Amino acid sequence: MVVLDLWGVKRTVRTVVLMTNAANEEQTSATRRTALRGLGLAAGGIPLAVGLGASPAAADPRRGITTYVLVHGTHSAGAFWTPIARELTLRGHRVVMVDQPLHGAEAFVPESYQRQDLKAMADEPSPLKGLGLDDYEARVTGIVRRAARNGPVVLVGHSLGGVSVSRVGNAVPHLLHHICYMAAFCPSRVLPTADACTAAPENANAVSPVELMVGDPDRLGVLRLNFRTGDRRQLALLKEMICADLPDTDFRRLLAGMQTDEPIAAYAGRAVGRAGSWGRIPRTYLRFGKDRTIATALQDRMIAEADVLTPGNRFRVHNFADASHAGPLDPTPITEVLDTLAGQKA
Repeated sequence: MVVLDLWGVKRTVRTVVLMTNAANEEQTSATRRTALRGLGLAAGGIPLAVGLGASPAAADPRRGITTYVLVHGTHSAGAFWTPIARELTLRGHRVVMVDQPLHGAEAFVPESYQRQDLKAMADEPSPLKGLGLDDYEARVTGIVRRAARNGPVVLVGHSLGGVSVSRVGNAVPHLLHHICYMAAFCPSRVLPTADACTAAPENANAVSPVELMVGDPDRLGVLRLNFRTGDRRQLALLKEMICADLPDTDFRRLLAGMQTDEPIAAYAGRAVGRAGSWGRIPRTYLRFGKDRTIATALQDRMIAEADVLTPGNRFRVHNFADASHAGPLDPTPITEVLDTLAGQKA
C-alpha cells in the first residue's frame, strides 16, 4: 500500500514466459453459465459470500453475478480491502481479495522483526527475493480466469496493484468487464515501470521512506521496512505517507496489517498497457487529492498518457479531493463508484 522511491538503483528482473490460450478463453467467456456455480475461488484469494439486497447490475441473470477481484499494493495484503469488500458483498457482488505470492495468508515474517532486532533484520534472508511481476500477474490472472466462468469480472488495483491490473489487462482482456485503478500506478510507454513513475518530476513532492529502510535492498532482493518502529519521527513519516487524514488509532491498525518485505523486481518490471488488449477494456481511475505516496500530479499524468494511447476509450475519473493514499475511512463513497462498474458498458 505504501509506494516506495527506488532511488535509481539498477535492477535485474527475472523473465517468465506465461503461456495462455486466448482462443479457448474467448469461447469459454462467450458461453459462460448465467447462474452462480459456486464461489470458484483461486489460491491466494480471500472470499466473501454473496449478500442480500443485490443491486440490479450485480444480479442480472442474463450476465451472471459480477465478481470484483481486488489487488493490494506494496507491503500490504488482500485484507486491506476488507471494508470495501464487505460493502460490495452486501450490494450483491462476489468479491475476491487477492493475496499476492508470499503476502497476506502466505506472509513471511522475519524472526528478527518479531523480536525487533534491527541489526539482524538487516541481514535476515527473504523468500520474496526473486519474485517479480510475472509471479504477481500469474496469481491474478489465475483468479480472473476462474472468476470469469461465473459472470463479469471487475479488476481493481490499489497503489502497486495497478501494475498487475495493466499486465493482466494485456494478458486476458476478453475476461475483464472493467478495470479500475485506485490511486495506483498505471505505467505508460514514457514511464514503463513503477520505478519510472516514482522518479517522474510529477512525484517530486511525494514522501520517500528511504530513511525507514532496513538493510541493503540489492543484497536482500527486497525493500524491507520496520512497521513496528517506536520512533516518533519515523511514525510521523509513515502516517504522512499512508493516511495523514486518519486518526492515530486507524493509522496503527493499518500498520498492523503491513508486512516488512516487497521484492525489488516488482517495481522494476515493465507493465505498459497495450492499445489492442488492455486499451479496449473500459477503465476507471479513482484519483486521491491528498496522496503523499503517488502524488496527485503523477496520477494526472498517468491518466493523460493512457488517454493519449486510446483516445476512443478514455479513463472515467472520479475525484476524491480529501483522500490520502489509503483512501477514505468510510468505504461508502469508494464502494458506490465501484458498484456502478458492474453495470457499465464499453
